[in-house]
Amino acid sequence: MKIFMIGGTGLLGSEAAKELISRGHQVSSIALPPLPEGAVLPEEMKLTLGNYLEMSDDELRACLEGCDGFVFAAGVDERVEGPAPIYDLYKKYNIDPVDRLLRLCKECGVKHAVILGSYFSYAAKKWPEKELTKWHPYIRSRIDQETVAMNYASDDLSVAVLELPYIFGTQPGRKPVWVFLVEQIMSMPAVTMYPKGGTAMVTVHQVGQAIAGALERTKGGRCYPIGYYNMTWKEMLRIVHKYLSVPDKKIITIPNWMYAYGGKNIMKEQEANGIQGGLNMVKFTDIMCSNLFIFKNEGAAELGVTEDDIDSAIGDSILLCRDIIVNKKNVLGMKGE
Repeated sequence: MKIFMIGGTGLLGSEAAKELISRGHQVSSIALPPLPEGAVLPEEMKLTLGNYLEMSDDELRACLEGCDGFVFAAGVDERVEGPAPIYDLYKKYNIDPVDRLLRLCKECGVKHAVILGSYFSYAAKKWPEKELTKWHPYIRSRIDQETVAMNYASDDLSVAVLELPYIFGTQPGRKPVWVFLVEQIMSMPAVTMYPKGGTAMVTVHQVGQAIAGALERTKGGRCYPIGYYNMTWKEMLRIVHKYLSVPDKKIITIPNWMYAYGGKNIMKEQEANGIQGGLNMVKFTDIMCSNLFIFKNEGAAELGVTEDDIDSAIGDSILLCRDIIVNKKNVLGMKGE
């Protein structure tokens, strides 16, 4: 297949490009400059640096003409804050682009499309009683993104949304999501205090496999929960501690009310600074302190995702985070594409 991708220089996009090229597909991409310092991108990928949001429909059609597949590996996640209502920012970067690009895919005869989404959508559907879309603008935006994407699914255009959990693995020059966690742990020298609960997780290589598998295997419209490994926070923290060279550091499980109190303070600080987060950090206690697990047979195995070394992937992420913090490395953070 000839595949056009938005975001081919990112952690997930570049890994998907490597996987797709290894399977004999051709990949072209548009991505925001600059390139992450030290990042290794596949030489075979045809790369254009620029902002697709500033391109006309005709310019994007020229990228899509003759392509069989499309991958949207861009957008922003819940880490991005901004002026209220924050939903408008998520709509700009996560929903409106999917609407526009899938429309252009239809016009250009593209047959297969993959959208990278969030496992918070899976949580919203798994736990309807928690009303996650009511309390969390980011989760509402991801559900709305799925709705828009599925509206384009047909016999002529297969559309897959990958509901991705926490991802471990690194790209040189790019800031991992886990910097905040390493900062927290390093600020608590005696013990690590963390809530109960747990999460699904995958490696970056497994995400590449899932993207390629979704392009190759999806018929019609599907939202795939992607998970392969499930750990409680305590189990994950033991691995994190190992790579931070404090393997015997004690982990104390804090009560839910204490986590919610911390979330309340975060929201007060956001309000004082005139910004809003994508998650209501008080209500987020319900998610954080639960086991948000996804088993491989719910989606990943169907797409051909195979076993990987999650311990090493966690280690790579944590060691890079520590290097960034200790040595004040200048790395690229998240930007909307």
